[in-house]
Order: sequence, then C-alpha cells, then structure tokens
Amino acid sequence: MTRDVAILAFDQMEVLDFAGPFEVLTTCNRVAERSGVEVPFRVTNVADMPMVRARAGMTIVVDRHLRDVLHVDVVGVPGGVTSDVEVNERVTSWLRTITDDVEIVASVCTGVFVLAAAGVVHDEEVTTHWEDVDELSARFPRLQVRRDVRWVDQGRVVTSAGISAGIDMSLHLVERLASAELAQATAHWMDYDWRR
Repeated sequence: MTRDVAILAFDQMEVLDFAGPFEVLTTCNRVAERSGVEVPFRVTNVADMPMVRARAGMTIVVDRHLRDVLHVDVVGVPGGVTSDVEVNERVTSWLRTITDDVEIVASVCTGVFVLAAAGVVHDEEVTTHWEDVDELSARFPRLQVRRDVRWVDQGRVVTSAGISAGIDMSLHLVERLASAELAQATAHWMDYDWRR
C-alpha cells in the first residue's frame, strides 16, 4: 500500500527537520523500486505560500498549497522557529482538519509546538529538542514531555527530539508502515547509523 505523506513547510523551519524525513521516505521508495517492491510513500511538501525560506536561508519551492490537500495518510511537521506558524490560522486550521483522519501525525523537534498550538496534541506523551523540553512542558502542561529519547510513538502521534532525531524517527516509521528490512536497507543506502 502506498501512503500519501504531506510534510508541512514554513518560513524559519529547520532545514534538516524538513529534509531529513523527506530524504528517508524518498530514499526508501528508491530502495523499494530496486528490490521490486511497491513504493510505500508518495511524498509532497505543502504550505500556505508558494515558496518558503528556511531558518538558514535556504529557499524551498512548495509542491502544493494547503487548500489543495484534503486528505493524506501521514502528516509531518518540522521544527525551527515556530512562533509565527503557531499563530497562523490557515496552517493551524488545516492541521486540525487534515489530521482528523490521518494514520499518523509526526513532528520533528519543535514541530510539536505547532501541533499543540493547533490543538492536534493534548495530553499525549511527546518529545522535542532537549533545549525546548522545559518550555514545551510549561506552555502545554497537559502534555507528557519525555526527555532523553530519540522519538516517542503513541500510535497516531509520533514525535522526535531535535533535528537529526527526525531521521531516526522517519526510519522507525518506515519500519512500522512498510517493514524492518526496508528500514534497514534504507538506513544502509543512506550510510546512516540508525539510532533505534
């Protein structure tokens, strides 16, 4: 089964929070194709603008506008400087609507702040970048914030710690949604030492 994945893009997002999961899922597809297996993911990036400028200045052209994405199986939210996107009603409204019937909503790093601000997560066990754990706990006290873990899988909600942890979490999602063998092969193809 091929799942539709939408990765949110926004100004001041962390490049690796966005690109790490994108690279894992698209590399997984190439590995699957080479071994004659159906590709597990159709990956697109979405935003409420045609182009975004990431935190380090990289400009990314957006594949699809939020209003054109009505259903997906998996939503990914990167972190970065999230203060503006947390109060962007077009984004938070889209997240509330689109995540009603997704299989998984995943965040990397401070992306969990966006999910909490949108009301997508309430009292789940979550994680974020080590530097932001205390702020997340203070701002959203109902969340059960875990420290010193690479990711937390709560079934429908999967969150990761900071930046490179999003790659580990994404490989976990490949394992969960496709197979352990494909996840291992993807990590090997990427020359990545997967921290499970």
